[in-house]
Amino acid sequence: MLKIVDLSASINNKIILKNINLNINYNEVHVLMGPNGSGKSSLSSLIAGKKELYITKGKIVFEKQNITYLSPEEIAQRGIFLSFQDPIEIPGISLINFIKCSLNEIRKSKQLKAISSKDFRHKVETVSQLIGFNKAFLSRSINLGFSGGEKKRCEIFQMGMIEPKLALLDEIDSGLDLDALKIIAHGILKLKNKQSSILIITHYNRILQLIRPDQIHILYKGQIIKSGSKHLALQLEKYGYEGLNNS
Repeated sequence: MLKIVDLSASINNKIILKNINLNINYNEVHVLMGPNGSGKSSLSSLIAGKKELYITKGKIVFEKQNITYLSPEEIAQRGIFLSFQDPIEIPGISLINFIKCSLNEIRKSKQLKAISSKDFRHKVETVSQLIGFNKAFLSRSINLGFSGGEKKRCEIFQMGMIEPKLALLDEIDSGLDLDALKIIAHGILKLKNKQSSILIITHYNRILQLIRPDQIHILYKGQIIKSGSKHLALQLEKYGYEGLNNS
């Protein structure tokens, strides 16, 4: 599904990512772990088409198509969804209208008709029940006055409505108490299917107790220094990033 080959990127002549190689197949959950400033969010932004960084070499391939230099809109239309660390507030635009507009833009790119009101309502009901989402949020302005946990739940709801092939969940677990984390993890697992995959970006291993990933990757100082099973997180707890890098 996703293949990143020898990807390096910089900003203001400072190297942020160096020789990144990553493969994600269909129906997999991968976790990218690393300390602050290691390049985790930069990598997810590049996959999603954001251009804050300058790509010095390498490529990003999605479903056998080179998407390295496509716009965020084009990449989203191909089925890649990016959640944000701290979703912004957008006054005056309701969540329900935003989602419907996004969904129809994706359908338009595939030369499909706009979703009918009946089908849209059914989809909203189905996804809401699946992940335990409070539909009262739908009429509110996007993220306006939401708590951190509420913002994260809205991100997962958007993911469920759009049904991306690849979901990039950037620190979806940050700032959540245990109960909220369980709800988010439950929603993620419910929405995953055989034709989709998920990359979770996090500092912590607590979400790994709720979501058993197929692969864990450790990003340190702009490089993936280790990849492995969930047991890699235990090594990380024991040795730390510096120790793991030297082991």
